[in-house]
Amino acid sequence: MSKKLANIGNSFCPQALFLYGTKKDDGTPDFGLFCWFSYINTMTEKGPGMGVMCCIGEDKLTKDLIRKNGVFSANLVTEDLLPLADYYGNVSGRENPDKMRHMPTVENGLVLDVPTIAESPVTLELRVQKEIHMAEGSDVFLCEISGVSMKEELMNQAVPFIDRYLSVMPVLAGGEFRYVTADGRDMGHWGEPMQELAEK
Repeated sequence: MSKKLANIGNSFCPQALFLYGTKKDDGTPDFGLFCWFSYINTMTEKGPGMGVMCCIGEDKLTKDLIRKNGVFSANLVTEDLLPLADYYGNVSGRENPDKMRHMPTVENGLVLDVPTIAESPVTLELRVQKEIHMAEGSDVFLCEISGVSMKEELMNQAVPFIDRYLSVMPVLAGGEFRYVTADGRDMGHWGEPMQELAEK
């Protein structure tokens, strides 16, 4: 198979979608949608650990709050959560003070003081270790994973991993501004799933 040079991008290299959860000054939750997320090795006072790197582009309220608080949650987005996640990804919290009128079921983190989403099957609680400014509107947060919580049935190793994985129904950013499922189904263009919220 021959290859040709293409435009620089990440199409066909899907990234999982996460809703980052932070708290405003008054303690109310704020959520934003992000997918530039991957895993790293970290070092803490306890020794080697596992962490993540999260790149957040543009100036956003969620980024402001992550900087201020130093902790946040990353909640895996599923098919059921996609309309809400798409809404959070397309509506600016800075320009729309009532953005959080659409809310999931919010719980507090099990390890850190962060808002988490009960409907998400997997949640990571993250503590920022370092921020790297890459370019205008592009900042990378290197984070320690302080805790991972998941639905109990996902920890049942008597069930084959692939069955547990598919039961999660994660949604990915596959490229060309489209959402796709882990098994390859199209879930619409950015900005389309959120329209379901207006219909409710």
